[in-house]
Amino acid sequence: MEANQKEKWSTLVQVFDRRTILATGAAALAGAAVEARPAAAQAAPKPIFPHEPVTIPIAGESEVFPVRRIYCIGRNYAAHAIERGSDPTREPPFFFQKPTDAIQNVAIGTVADHPYPSLTKNYHHEVELVAALKSGGSNIPPEKALDHVYGYTVGLDMTRRDLQNEMAAMKKPWEIGKSFDHAAVLGPIHPASKTGHFTKGAISLAVNGKVRQDADLDKMIWSVAEQISKLSEAFELKAGDIIYSGTPANVGPVVKGDVLLCKIEGLPDMSIKIV
Repeated sequence: MEANQKEKWSTLVQVFDRRTILATGAAALAGAAVEARPAAAQAAPKPIFPHEPVTIPIAGESEVFPVRRIYCIGRNYAAHAIERGSDPTREPPFFFQKPTDAIQNVAIGTVADHPYPSLTKNYHHEVELVAALKSGGSNIPPEKALDHVYGYTVGLDMTRRDLQNEMAAMKKPWEIGKSFDHAAVLGPIHPASKTGHFTKGAISLAVNGKVRQDADLDKMIWSVAEQISKLSEAFELKAGDIIYSGTPANVGPVVKGDVLLCKIEGLPDMSIKIV
């Protein structure tokens, strides 16, 4: 091979080797970058089936209120505490929860079908003011509690009373009496910026046109602000939490065909039919 041809081949080999080294180095760096990529930047795990979040309509808005937890206070009106065999004095409040998928949304101006649940022969109504939180925290002072309220609505804490009483008599949890499908009935949420906060006002429930429950929100043993404060001592409250604030006296049974009309002064009525 002539000298000038040897020189050309040597140059080509050197160029090829440099390109190979550069390409190999780039690939190695790319691999290292993939390995070093944070887990959050990689593909997120996919659920094995779809699961839609539970939401509540907001009156007059296209947005909806996503529900995180449902808290309920027990025996928060003195007369109701007495009819349930409890001391109506200002003893510490107690709370229980319902699952979020127990919610049944009822549109304004409609009479929604409400299925009579299984296992019970003594199904009770409990009309309540419901507060929806836009923020939360722990150990919230009462004077700051209402700052966390997004809005309010009318609710029904439906109860399989015979199952609740049976569990209570055996000193067992009575979740089965309170936490079941469609047990948390409510209307659209109305922003507090439009309604103000509800510290007083008539609250009532009628069955087939006959009033059963009739009281005033100012008869609550623990106000909504105090309930938020007390709950935040036991749980870190967060946006999306809703609170059923207690029911007045004269809760009672309903049967298939009954039409319930719930009223709270300052909010639209809510109505269901037991089917």
